Amino acid sequence: MRVCGACLVDPPAFDGALAGVDYAHPWSALITQFKFHAMLDLGEALSSLLQSAQERAASPLPQLLLPVPLSGQRLRERGFNQAWELTRRVARALHVEADARLLLRVKDTPHQLALPPEQRAANVRGVFAVEPLRRAELSGRSVAVIDDVLTTGATFAEIARVLKQAGASRVEAWALARTPRPGLG
Repeated sequence: MRVCGACLVDPPAFDGALAGVDYAHPWSALITQFKFHAMLDLGEALSSLLQSAQERAASPLPQLLLPVPLSGQRLRERGFNQAWELTRRVARALHVEADARLLLRVKDTPHQLALPPEQRAANVRGVFAVEPLRRAELSGRSVAVIDDVLTTGATFAEIARVLKQAGASRVEAWALARTPRPGLG
């Protein structure tokens, strides 16, 4: 596995990261349509990008895939969780178990995209939890958490911390797209 320089200096809480594409044209427009305009028919094509990235990485598959959960309010507004739409499709294609109810969002917060990068970690601190009656299901298991976009990694880092505290042995961050760091492309 390749490790970037920033991760060598300040290792994230998650054990690895995977992205299907860079968050750039045309993918950024398609992801926006999928996420904010309920273009769910894009789900299959978009999830195949993430599946292909995992297959190219040729790393061992995790035992469990979990979507980044939405708050109840955001789920009501959208009518669906884009991360679950990706997760269930990737899980089916890779023949891996997926669960949309094991990881919970226990607090509503402002959208991460509305915040400067240096405020994102604080915005998600204490926001996620594992379903208390199901903690044992994580014991010793490798998990990949799926979301649509990886920018600073703050959401994935907080979730990895929570999952590891609950007993997960390994937590990977899988995103449909990653926002390249300025100057790194």
